[in-house]
Amino acid sequence: MIDLRPIGHVIGSLVVALGATMLVPMVVDIAAGNGHWGVFLRSAVITALTGGLIAIACANGVQQRLSIQQTFLLTTGVWAALPIFGAIPFIGGATDASVVDAMFEAVSGLTTTGSTVFSGLGEMPSGILLWRSMLQWFGGIGIIVVAMVFLPELRVGGMQIFRSEAFDTMGKILPRAAEIASQISWIYVGLTFLCFLSYLAVGMSSFEAINHALTTLSTGGFSTLDASFGAFQGAPEYVASVFMILASLPFVRYVQIIAGTARPLLVDAQIRAFLIVVASIVGVLATFQVFADGRGIEESLREALFNVTSIVTGTGYASVDYQLWGGFAMVTFFFIGLVGGCAGSTCCSIKIFRYQILFSAIGTQIRRIHSPHGLFTPKFAGRPVDEDALSSVMAFFVIFVVSLGVLAVLLAMTGLDFVTALSGAATAIANVGPGLGAVIGPAGNFSSLNETAKWLLIGGMLVGRLELLVVYVLFTRRFWRS
Repeated sequence: MIDLRPIGHVIGSLVVALGATMLVPMVVDIAAGNGHWGVFLRSAVITALTGGLIAIACANGVQQRLSIQQTFLLTTGVWAALPIFGAIPFIGGATDASVVDAMFEAVSGLTTTGSTVFSGLGEMPSGILLWRSMLQWFGGIGIIVVAMVFLPELRVGGMQIFRSEAFDTMGKILPRAAEIASQISWIYVGLTFLCFLSYLAVGMSSFEAINHALTTLSTGGFSTLDASFGAFQGAPEYVASVFMILASLPFVRYVQIIAGTARPLLVDAQIRAFLIVVASIVGVLATFQVFADGRGIEESLREALFNVTSIVTGTGYASVDYQLWGGFAMVTFFFIGLVGGCAGSTCCSIKIFRYQILFSAIGTQIRRIHSPHGLFTPKFAGRPVDEDALSSVMAFFVIFVVSLGVLAVLLAMTGLDFVTALSGAATAIANVGPGLGAVIGPAGNFSSLNETAKWLLIGGMLVGRLELLVVYVLFTRRFWRS
């Protein structure tokens, strides 16, 4: 029988912390004088009391070491529980959202997906807008810790090849998680503050700058206006592009830079591949706009850089409706949303390192066919990839494609058209943000979808953010028997 008390204590403590942070948007609403602050006060009390009771009830089960089963349950439990409480401020007050819409917005925030069911953002209370941004910022730091501490130990999707970079946490999940989170948190805060100052420097107001800094570093994509970055065209697009890329790099490299060595950042094969992919796609789409549409070079380059970076990193901002660029651009944007950034970053989707391993494995197989008696081994960053990691990566690709297909079929069964169902499934599983089409494309949102579709997308966002297998393993009998 799995002891759930350590899991309950950690989740309860995090829920208390989440409740405490609700006081920040409460103060913002008080300062704005809009009368919405009571919603956050009530939400904070409910959240903190509930979390405190859970933590106290489970306090006698606190332990330093977690079993593999407990670690799987903790990882999934945290991401399932926090959105429930994060949704409370959306249910009352100015938004007056239904339960499904409140949950959709909270899950989209904490998973840093960036899809939204809210419209009229410019008229909403400041506290609500800030809370949406804060949820994404919390989700960003949370997923970095999960990717660096938990996933390598759980051997999910090939993440075990980063175990040495996760500071050898085996058997010491909680203490090492606290240590790593502390190091990364300061870097995360520092980059967010630098992004905030940069947005101020290019003309954003302080409120717009802090909100967009929170959602840029988390590669989340929530904005304070329905037009997203369409309201901030020009220099802010360059600033956002730079910080989206910085947030897409492994945060362990920043830890190493502070420790006195920048060499790992400069020689990292994953970073190099990611930057090449982004630069190549930006170059192709910018050139396409110049010659096909006759647009100016600077405008084409800026819009391609911003929107490509936004979708590749899974941020989900949009400065223009890139669907108007034509079929070639639409297909390109669909597939680059399935790329993702580097492992150990705030990014989502498949991640660039898995493609590197996949292509290496394909190349190795081709060489074996050509030279049956030769000895060839797939490599990543110049090192051989063992069979365990290779099979884990291949399993991830298969499960990702199957999950996307199943979710798309289920969405279509609720009455959605082909483009909406397929792109909705992709944007949920990959945590990208906008889909394609007139309904959920960069110029729309998810508010008009039926309730069943929204619940399906909520499940897709949670499963995708936790790399699929972390959740799926909980539904096997062997997990509960072992």
